[in-house]
Amino acid sequence: MISEVGKCTSYLEAKNYTEFSEFFLLDLSEDPEIQPILFGLFLSMYLVTVLRNLLIILAVSSDSHLHTPMYFFLSNLSFVDIGFTSTTIPKMTVDILTHSRVISYGGCLMQMSLALFFACVYDMLLTVMAYDRLVAICHPLHYTVIMNPGFCGLLVLISWFIMTLVVLAQVILIRRLTFPRATEVPHFFCELVQDLKVAHSDSLINNMYLYLSAVLLDVFPITGFLYFYSKIISFLVRMSSTAGKKKPFSTCGSHLCVVCLFCGTGVGVYFSSAVTSSSQSSTIASVMYTVVTPMLNPFIYSLRNKDVKGVLGRLLSPAASCL
Repeated sequence: MISEVGKCTSYLEAKNYTEFSEFFLLDLSEDPEIQPILFGLFLSMYLVTVLRNLLIILAVSSDSHLHTPMYFFLSNLSFVDIGFTSTTIPKMTVDILTHSRVISYGGCLMQMSLALFFACVYDMLLTVMAYDRLVAICHPLHYTVIMNPGFCGLLVLISWFIMTLVVLAQVILIRRLTFPRATEVPHFFCELVQDLKVAHSDSLINNMYLYLSAVLLDVFPITGFLYFYSKIISFLVRMSSTAGKKKPFSTCGSHLCVVCLFCGTGVGVYFSSAVTSSSQSSTIASVMYTVVTPMLNPFIYSLRNKDVKGVLGRLLSPAASCL
């Protein structure tokens, strides 16, 4: 009986110990003269990211010529870009402005969960878009039948549903860990790998689940992506018409640029976190991953796509004439 009471008491103490914890995030720079520059830089990058992605969503939804599977997936990708950047940048800019680095335990858990969710959904959407390109290029006569609106919506819903389950499981596992009342996180936002490093309790189960989910959610999509594009390339190589190859290469080029940018910076984040203890190198990689990549994606798609550029031009021309 006494032992049971002791266990309950220790559990409640550990729970209170964690739920009243405060996390102190890393400053991007300790130089007070650079703080206003960083604030203006990241605020402007965030506004450009949100506005540009909103324009793509508006363009796809307003023009019937863009009501195709490729642009449907592109608008979902833009929405994920907005969610991903909104998870980290607003908090970071407020911290720079107020010179505060504090985030509550609940806030840290929410930020970590949303960042993980949007990153994983993004990865799944890129793979789905590769499959869409495969069907469009290799099976053009059956494209509208295979990639019908119901099937496209189902692919997106499955991606969101799977990622929701994965993140919920990670949150449940994180909740069992204990953190001190004042925890220094060597990162500018609550990133999962860094949070596990500063936990006071044993995080072996969390790390095992992290590696397992990384294999399932990174290796499988990348394998699928490579398989789809190997089939596309082999099909295009067999084509005799040079003119027929131009449009497929153009549409695939934008997608390949985004994949290389996202996956390259993503791998850089986790490679720098696992291999080196330097917070500076990990921070630089994370800035590229969470800030620069979502900002560049809409530019890559709009600059290389005449349809999107045409619709954006028509949308912006009335606004420009009003000014």
